[in-house]
Amino acid sequence: MTVAFSKFFRVLAYSPLALGLALANSGGPARAEEGPSVQQIIEALKPKQDMAPGQERTRSLDLGPPSLSAPGSNQEAQFIDTLRNRPTRSITLGEREGLGKFTPGRPAIDFEINFDFGSAKIGRSAAPVAAHLGEALASPDLKGSTFIIEGHTDGKGKDLSNQRLSERRADAVRRYLVTRYDIPRANLIAVGYGKSQLKNPGDPYAAENRRVRVINMGTRLATR
Repeated sequence: MTVAFSKFFRVLAYSPLALGLALANSGGPARAEEGPSVQQIIEALKPKQDMAPGQERTRSLDLGPPSLSAPGSNQEAQFIDTLRNRPTRSITLGEREGLGKFTPGRPAIDFEINFDFGSAKIGRSAAPVAAHLGEALASPDLKGSTFIIEGHTDGKGKDLSNQRLSERRADAVRRYLVTRYDIPRANLIAVGYGKSQLKNPGDPYAAENRRVRVINMGTRLATR
């Protein structure tokens, strides 16, 4: 695990649910990096049909599938509503699994964030990329959408401690976006998956497993 936010928001390779910010701890000195630009994040998260004609996908970003699924069913909308404004730790295993049924096919992006060991505090070196994420989600292109913020850890440590750590880190990202960019809390659903969804199961300690994934569930206005 790493000591600081070096390479805070390095965007990872494509995966169907890819949204997020990675959860890492680094042994090297803290170093601020800008990561993907505001516009790159917007392009990764906005629905395919909103892109300009002939616009190409950026290979360095983890974009969603080429087309976005049709608007969610009433069942999906009702389920998402049950998770709004919920403390991250209150979301049960069954609810986490249920959420996973609705996220495939949505536009998403993975980020890698290097937190201090065992910490959920967003440090100074992460500020440039955190700011880019906040500006993107608050932009006219994405404003009003509901976003899932998933926290993931690597395979080191016990299941329960990793689960709690992933929850605290996902919640820290949500709190930052709410307080700094005035994004309605109800539009940001934070959920932790611990080490249960390794991106690279062949190397459980690999950095790409320590991530936060941000997923755009669609445009549905919510209030605080």
